[in-house]
Amino acid sequence: MFNIANVKAAPSPDLLTPDNSVMLFVDHQPQMFFGTGSGDRTAIVNATVGLAKAAKAFDVPVVLTTVAAESFSGPLLPQLAEVFPGEEIIDRTTMNAWEDSAVVEAIKATGRRKIIISGLWTEVCLVLPVLSALGQGYEVYVVADASGGISPQAHEHAIERMVSAGAVPVTWIQVLLELQRDWARGETYLPVMEIVKEHGGAYGLGVVYAQSVIGAHAAG
Repeated sequence: MFNIANVKAAPSPDLLTPDNSVMLFVDHQPQMFFGTGSGDRTAIVNATVGLAKAAKAFDVPVVLTTVAAESFSGPLLPQLAEVFPGEEIIDRTTMNAWEDSAVVEAIKATGRRKIIISGLWTEVCLVLPVLSALGQGYEVYVVADASGGISPQAHEHAIERMVSAGAVPVTWIQVLLELQRDWARGETYLPVMEIVKEHGGAYGLGVVYAQSVIGAHAAG
C-alpha cells in the first residue's frame, strides 16, 4: 500500500547494478550470424561488443558460452573474445545453455540473481535458457539488440514469449547507463563515455561534439 511518508530519494531494487547482475553471452558465433536475418548483423555485433565493454567497465561477472564450436558453429565472435582475454569459454552440445551443468554452475558461482543475457538465435538459444532460468527463480533481462533470430518474426515472437514468461527486454545502451546511473560516479564516467563514443552511434557522435564544444567533462 502506498504511503507517502515512505517516499525517499532511493533507487528501485529492480534496477541493474554492478553488484547484483551477471552477463551471459550465448552463441555469438560465425555460423549463427550467417543464419541471422532479424536485423543488421553489423549492428548486432556492435551492440554485443558495447554490452561486453559495459560489463568490463563495471566489473560485472560474465559467462561466455558457445555451441559446437569445433564441429559446426565456429569460435566465439573475435571482437567479443578480445574484450575478455583469458576468460573461459564454455562450449556445449545442448541448444539450451541451462541444460549444461558448467554454464549453470558458472552462473551460480557469481551469487547474482539478475541475469543479463544476449545471444543467437533469439528463438532457440535465448528462449530456452531464459525460460529455464525464470523457472528456477532468476530475474532475466534480455538484451534485444545484442541478439538476433533467423527472421524478424522469429526474433519478435521469441521476445514476446520471454516477456510473457517474466523476462525484461532491454537494450545494450540501457544496460550501460543503468549501471552508471549517476554522472558523478567518476571512476566509471570516462570508460562509459569511451564506450558510447565507439559504439553509441549518433549518441556517441553527440558526446564527441559536446566534449569538443563544452569541454571534456560534458555529461552524457
